[in-house]
Amino acid sequence: MMQDILKLSVSERILMVEAIWDSIAEDDEKLELSDEVTELLDTRIEAHKNNPSEGSSWADVKARVKKQF
Repeated sequence: MMQDILKLSVSERILMVEAIWDSIAEDDEKLELSDEVTELLDTRIEAHKNNPSEGSSWADVKARVKKQF
């Protein structure tokens, strides 16, 4: 199956990913986060609200990730 997917063009694979993501988004109420993950997210949101200038921009994060690969 994966070999068949990789035979598709990049644009076709992007469309496939979008369709998969849309199907997941439709069922987002079915996704349950653990209490631990919910608490972590709440903590991070609060930290951002208290100091929105702290942290990294998307460009910085993307550059760091690209360096790793």
